[in-house]
Amino acid sequence: MQNEKIVILTGAGISAESGLGTFRDEGGLWAQHRIEDVATPEGFHRDPDLVHAFYNARRQQSAAATPNAAHIALARLEKEHAGEVLIITQNVDGLHEKAGSKNVLHMHGRLDGALCATCDHRWTAPPEMRTSDTCPNCSAPTTRPDIVWFGEMPYDMDEIWQHLEGADLFAAIGTSGEVYPAAAFVQDAKASGAHTIELNLAPSSRVSDFAETCFGPATEIVPLWVTQELAR
Repeated sequence: MQNEKIVILTGAGISAESGLGTFRDEGGLWAQHRIEDVATPEGFHRDPDLVHAFYNARRQQSAAATPNAAHIALARLEKEHAGEVLIITQNVDGLHEKAGSKNVLHMHGRLDGALCATCDHRWTAPPEMRTSDTCPNCSAPTTRPDIVWFGEMPYDMDEIWQHLEGADLFAAIGTSGEVYPAAAFVQDAKASGAHTIELNLAPSSRVSDFAETCFGPATEIVPLWVTQELAR
């Protein structure tokens, strides 16, 4: 179908080959901290200095990272496919946009964004954020990274569900299938009649929900899949 709507969910696995570690990597930033300390509102309340230092390091890594062949292939798919292509990403690194993708929803926020916990104002984050930073809108000293932490509602969920309902093809790339609500997206898309495919380094915990699977490094399997889709 030349005009089919393709909805793609991407997770940390698509950025791993750009040098950005996943939650489960040994020796990376996440291995040095408990999730409860750096990725929850309670952790931020207990020790905002620690949380800012953690995300400052992640922001620096992200800014230095370059898109890999998988990101570039998805940008090509959006540009050359006759129908709509939407990327829903769990990643906060901005590599899809660096690769040229334009139709991207960041359900977990972005490292290059700052958020005021008092008035919800958003602005571009500086390279280094501090607890003493004040909001440019209300002047409150309650700035935080514009990141969705565990226990918080992901962004754009109403819009995401609408896109899933209208998808002809749903692809999940580089995601573990263990974090909700994203883990249920394949079921939502399938219930609306979409063909579903998982592209991953190894089978996810939701692999049985997919009609089709392809396993291997993202930089190898995603460009191949995109070429096949564009040739249909």
